[in-house]
Amino acid sequence: MHSRPLSSLGRILLVASAVGFGSASLFAQDSSSTAPKPVAPAEPPASRIDIFAGYSYFAPHGQLTVPDGANIGVNGPVTYSSINYGAIGSVTYYFNRYVGGQFEYANHPDGNNDGASSGQLGIVFRYPTAEITPFAHADAGFNRLGGPVHEPYTYGPALTVGGGLDYSLPFLGGHLGLRLFQADFEYFHTNFGPQPPYPTGGRANLNIARVSTGLLYHIGSILPPPPVTYACTAAPSPAFPGDPITVTGTATNLNPKKTATYSWTGNEGVKVTGDNTTGAVDTTGLAPGNYTVTGHVSEGQKIGLFADCTANFTIKQFDPPTLSCSANPTTVQPGGTATITAQGVSPQNRPLTYTFSASAGQISGSGNTATLSTTGAPAGSISITGTVQDDKGQTATCTASVNVEQPPPPPAPKTKTLCSINFDRDKKRPARVDNEAKACLDDVALDLQQQTDATAVLVGEAASDEKKADTLAAQRAVNTKDYLVKEKGIDASRISVRTGTQGNKEVENYLVPAGATFDNDVNGTTAVDESTVKVQARTAPPVHHRKKAAAPPAQ
Repeated sequence: MHSRPLSSLGRILLVASAVGFGSASLFAQDSSSTAPKPVAPAEPPASRIDIFAGYSYFAPHGQLTVPDGANIGVNGPVTYSSINYGAIGSVTYYFNRYVGGQFEYANHPDGNNDGASSGQLGIVFRYPTAEITPFAHADAGFNRLGGPVHEPYTYGPALTVGGGLDYSLPFLGGHLGLRLFQADFEYFHTNFGPQPPYPTGGRANLNIARVSTGLLYHIGSILPPPPVTYACTAAPSPAFPGDPITVTGTATNLNPKKTATYSWTGNEGVKVTGDNTTGAVDTTGLAPGNYTVTGHVSEGQKIGLFADCTANFTIKQFDPPTLSCSANPTTVQPGGTATITAQGVSPQNRPLTYTFSASAGQISGSGNTATLSTTGAPAGSISITGTVQDDKGQTATCTASVNVEQPPPPPAPKTKTLCSINFDRDKKRPARVDNEAKACLDDVALDLQQQTDATAVLVGEAASDEKKADTLAAQRAVNTKDYLVKEKGIDASRISVRTGTQGNKEVENYLVPAGATFDNDVNGTTAVDESTVKVQARTAPPVHHRKKAAAPPAQ
């Protein structure tokens, strides 16, 4: 029953290591000889579930003291012996690439004078690489221990800590692996108590070295999360200063369980606002050129959890305005007016200011319309220039023409009919110019004084029932002229006398401006030969009274 478990443990460890590493070398050589070795990714995928089954060597270190008085042929403490043949299996579920939960069962039933099995749950830590995966685990559960003498199998608690090394085999699509070794330290505590009908029993506290090796089967895969990527665009581009530009970012491979943060920055004074997948670019005041906006998305500070993107846009120079002009009407008489309309267009709807100038005349107005006055302008074409300017100082001009017609010749002067004087009041002197006629003749004299180049025509008329009507009509005209000459001081050469056929007891007075022809304007008159007509004075002749005969003396 006595053995040297530590020596046996050393031999088994040496053999297991040699077998494991030899197998790994062999598989590596086979793999390299049949095909080029694939380049391992920076963070290779890891299995989700590992199933392990293999051989296990069990080397307990401890004794069981049989109670005194036991008559079983045993004297003193009894030592547990190692068990060279055992089986072990486990199933591990990995929560992520590095940590998993494990259930493990090991059975060593064929010892010299003992046997043991255990079932435990625990946690596993691993560091997966492309080929070699070291791991460590800690388990707790139960043990089922028997021996080393007549003690039947009894349950007790079990604790395990240990680790090992796994190697990925190029079989079954990468699902198969080799556990090069698993080395564990276990602690079993078993209380056998009294064992009737034999006075045996006692307590066993075992420190156990366990070494295992075997095959692994990998199920599922925990792929490393793909790195976050970020792409962004800016639109519209090109744009003009002041136009809004929106940058839009598209992030991929984000973890929906995390909250991503976004930020935007611009170069060369570009102002960008926004804290989500879109940003607003303020292009006010930007000079024409190319600009860059940088976007940043982050779910953490580790590599792969953040990404940047850039979007380029172009600011171009404002297009200058265009201008067209029109005049309405296009032809005016001297002194007339025309409306000038300028139609300016800014391709970017910049504010526009209008001004106008003209080669002749006067132009005034506001906005895009102006009024041309041709007062004082010579006949011919007047050129009007319209100018429009946007708020960036860019200008455009246009022209329109207005034709000023030659002035029409002035109308020929016409004879003007003035007042008439009546000769119907003085029956004894029917040709006498009385005082009532003075008011009319004073106006005639005033017209001649104001228009020094005009002449007067006096047309005498007589009724058909008057004696010597023609002579009387001439006499009335001559007497009227005499009043104007002598009493109003009008030059006699500026007054002509005529007779008419109206049949009225009047003298009709006409003013003949320079250039007018009386005969063209007044028909049916005859010139009077003034040498044959003697002027009659306006004053009445003295009255001679006859003396009455003296009355005869009274008788």
